[in-house]
Amino acid sequence: MRRSASAFIVWTLIGAALIAVGARLDVAMHPVPMSLQSLAVLAAGVLGGWRIGLAASLLYLTAGALGAPVFAGGSSGWTALTGPTAGYLISFPIAAFAAALIARRKPKRLAFIAGLAGHALILGLGWAWLAQTIGAQAAWSGGVQPFLIGAIAKSAALALIALFTIPRGLLKT
Repeated sequence: MRRSASAFIVWTLIGAALIAVGARLDVAMHPVPMSLQSLAVLAAGVLGGWRIGLAASLLYLTAGALGAPVFAGGSSGWTALTGPTAGYLISFPIAAFAAALIARRKPKRLAFIAGLAGHALILGLGWAWLAQTIGAQAAWSGGVQPFLIGAIAKSAALALIALFTIPRGLLKT
């Protein structure tokens, strides 16, 4: 079923807003803060489909690049998109797209796997970028390892969200 243009715009705006809210629910850590934005990114893809997941992530990044304080800790601008967390941020549209494709046919059954794959992309690309500035080992210990349990927990939360929203017709994929 195709969505109307207005529904697409509304769901994209909701997705971008949820990503921004997830970014503000953060724990300050160095060099990368821990937040709920990856859950929101992947939920936009899994629940909304690849078009909404991609559009919401790109809208979020554009808003932040233009100065809206939507990134973790209220940061924004090109500094955030070129600093230590840039790899994580830039990975969001890719991860939303990939998670949506994985969960496309059976979102209730595949949401957890889609979440794990999306988090692997986010952490992998984030690590690759961060390693360029602080070295591979430091990027692993500061930018990946502390987030592994959280990635599993957020993937489980995504699976529960999919389980309880999709069958009730709250959100069509």
